[in-house]
Amino acid sequence: MPVAVPLSSYDYVPETKENLEWADLPTVDLSKIDTPEGKQQQAQVLIDAVRTKGFFYVTGYAISQARIDAQFAIGQKFYELPLEEKLKLVPDLESGDYNGYRPAGRRIIDEKTGLTDRTEVFNLPKFLPHFAAKHANYPPIIADNIVEIELFARDLHTYVLDPLFDLTSIALGLPEHYLRDLHKYENLSEDHLRYMKYSKYSEEETAALGYLWGKGHTDLGTYTLLARQPVAALQIRDHTTGQWAWVKPQNNTFTVNACDALSFLTGGYIKSTIHRVAAPPVDQRHVDRLGLLYFARPKNDLVLSTIDAPVLKGKENEFEKQGLKVPTMEEFVVAKQKWQQGRGSKRNDTILPGFHGLIFD
Repeated sequence: MPVAVPLSSYDYVPETKENLEWADLPTVDLSKIDTPEGKQQQAQVLIDAVRTKGFFYVTGYAISQARIDAQFAIGQKFYELPLEEKLKLVPDLESGDYNGYRPAGRRIIDEKTGLTDRTEVFNLPKFLPHFAAKHANYPPIIADNIVEIELFARDLHTYVLDPLFDLTSIALGLPEHYLRDLHKYENLSEDHLRYMKYSKYSEEETAALGYLWGKGHTDLGTYTLLARQPVAALQIRDHTTGQWAWVKPQNNTFTVNACDALSFLTGGYIKSTIHRVAAPPVDQRHVDRLGLLYFARPKNDLVLSTIDAPVLKGKENEFEKQGLKVPTMEEFVVAKQKWQQGRGSKRNDTILPGFHGLIFD
C-alpha cells in the first residue's frame, strides 16, 4: 500500500452536539464479502438501502484513514491558494466541461438580497492518457502530490466501488462483474475526484437563505462516494416519506448515494437520490465545510437503456417510456453539466428530450 503524503495532519472540527433528525442509514460492510453467503447478505443490505433510503454507509475497505486525512489536507491547502492561481484552472464551464476549478459566485441563490453561492469545486478526472492535458500545469500542492492523488483515486475504484458494483449486480440477478465491467478504470468515462469547499455565511445571510446553502438535486452517475467529515450539512429526502433528514458523520466510512445513470440503467428500480446542503447547526456554523468526493460513471459510450436483468422485467426509464432516444453516458453528462453550470439555467429546463433539470427546496 502507498504511504500517505508528508503533509501536516488535517484538523477536523468537533462534531455537533445538537440533537438533529438523523437519517437511519444502513451500513454495507465490505469485510464480510469473502464468501458467497456474505456477498448475498451484503448485496441485500445494499439493494434495500438504495431502494428505500437512497444513501448508505460503506466500511471495511482497504484504505487507511491516514490517506484520507492527507487528501483533506491537500484540499485545504489548495483552497488556501490565491484566487488568481485557482482561476488559471477554470475550464469552459458553459460548454459542460467541469474538470478543473469552478469558482464561487456564479449563481444568485437569493433574488431578494442578491446573495451568490460560496461553493468552490476542484475536479480531477481519471488518470488516463485522454486526460493528460487536464493533469498538466497544476499548482505545486497538487503537482507535488500527484502520485498519491492518483493512487488514492484508483484505490477508491478498486477497494470501494468495484465491490459495490459487484454487490449491486448480484442484487439485480446479473453476473457478478456486470456493472464492474461497465466501470473499468481503463474505460474512457467521466469519473472524477473532487475537493469541494462551502464557505460560511453570516447569521443574517443564513436566515435570508432559509438555512439552506444548496438546493436539493441528484447526481449524474451511478454512485457518489463522500468521505466522512464532521460538519453536519448533508440532508437527504427519503424515497418513501419525502421527509428531509440529516446524514450523520460516521467514523471509518464513506457515505454513498445512488445517482441518475443507475436509475436509468435499472428503469427506476433504483432511484437517484435527492439531497441538499443545509446550513450547519449553530455550533458548527462558524466554520467552512470541506468535502472530499468521488463520482463514479460508466463508460462514455454506454447507452443508458434499462438493463436486461431478472428483477427489471417490464421496467423502463424516462426516455424509453416516451419512445425517445436514450442518451449515452457522455451525452447525458455534457447536457446536464451545461445546465448545472450555465449562468442562465432555470429549474425545470429541458436538459434532453424526456429529462428535465429539477431543483428541490
